[in-house]
Amino acid sequence: MLDIKRIRQEPEIIKERLQTRNVEANELIDSLLGCDEKRRSIETEKQSLQGERNAKSKEIGQRKKAGEDTTEVESAVREIGVRLKKLSEEVDEADDTQKNLLLSIPNLPHDKCPIGADENSNPVIKEWGNKIPHSEDKENHVQIAERLGLIDFDAASKIAGSGFALFRGEGAKLQRSLIQFLLDKQTNERGYTEISPPYVVDRNCMVGTGQLPKFEEDMYGVEENQMFLAPTAEVPVTNIEREKILSEEELPIKYTAHTPCFRREAGSAGTGNRGLIRMHQFDKVELVKIVHPDQSYDELESLTEDAECILETLGLHYRRIELCTGDLGFSSAKTYDLEVWAPGQNEYLEVSSCSNFEDYQARRMRLRFKDEAGKNLFAHTLNGSGTALPRLYVALIETYQRDDGGIDIPEALQPYFGNTIIQAPK
Repeated sequence: MLDIKRIRQEPEIIKERLQTRNVEANELIDSLLGCDEKRRSIETEKQSLQGERNAKSKEIGQRKKAGEDTTEVESAVREIGVRLKKLSEEVDEADDTQKNLLLSIPNLPHDKCPIGADENSNPVIKEWGNKIPHSEDKENHVQIAERLGLIDFDAASKIAGSGFALFRGEGAKLQRSLIQFLLDKQTNERGYTEISPPYVVDRNCMVGTGQLPKFEEDMYGVEENQMFLAPTAEVPVTNIEREKILSEEELPIKYTAHTPCFRREAGSAGTGNRGLIRMHQFDKVELVKIVHPDQSYDELESLTEDAECILETLGLHYRRIELCTGDLGFSSAKTYDLEVWAPGQNEYLEVSSCSNFEDYQARRMRLRFKDEAGKNLFAHTLNGSGTALPRLYVALIETYQRDDGGIDIPEALQPYFGNTIIQAPK
């Protein structure tokens, strides 16, 4: 959530920066400021009337002490009380309206974010590893998985519909091995604390990290949408620190968690339904940081490197891109995407988005820390996928497919999988 004080002070600058995100900001900001002015005007009138009522109440006491008639003054006090009740209702309504407007405004892009309308304007800023060229004699992940019996898409569809996968045998073992490898990498080598959170979260959690109210239709809601299946571990894990005042010495906080993720992907029906590219349920290892504002952009670089080390250790070619203003996520100020090469698909697949939200999420969830001077400040929050499993799985089995039809297991993964190869049936 943006700071209302900043919006009051710099409305035109705010509008200009939001316009770079393809947000029609003029009417939105003007409506917010109009509501804010009305709310503040009501509050001023309330304070004035409360002062007047206090004065008249004192006058009643003085008159009664002097034996004078108080009927007229008491009537005036009652009238003031009626007016104050009405004003309280009006200010509550204005507060709700202002809060809803603030929740509907996305974060401001960082000053140095590349300006652009959509993903076509995202610059590539890094490439790593050897890119295996696509060839017609190489299979894609669906062909490989079905031929080797690793994934049963038909069974998953029978059970839950399209957008789901049922891993079987060595396919399930490979999935489990990847999860363990990802967690161990981040906890043993990169300094993260592992969390195993609930998979169901309440509305406050979803509002805090920015999924609600804007993206409610994309979420799996339960209990009349008062609870939700977590769309990513970012939601429960970041909310661990919601409504806390941390000490400066506690920062940075670094959490990692594996969870299934649930997304309805509303509006995407019929696209990429077969295979692992777009899923309604998928596994992911998430990285979350809560940091001092002065260090958040250095922490974004290290967070991105934490995700990159997974792909490098597995020997997978990837590229890092920086999202332009028009492609940024709702809550993000700056984002790097990591895209791994899938030779069987003949395309790059996003496996991680590493974002700095600055104080946007912290304001929504009242996450603060006390600085050296004893002042309460909003922390900065960051998160990134370390990484998402389905597309990592795709890239791995397509990259390491053998001429004999089997799959080589990368060296770093072999202790977890317990073998060096998935054999093709004879």
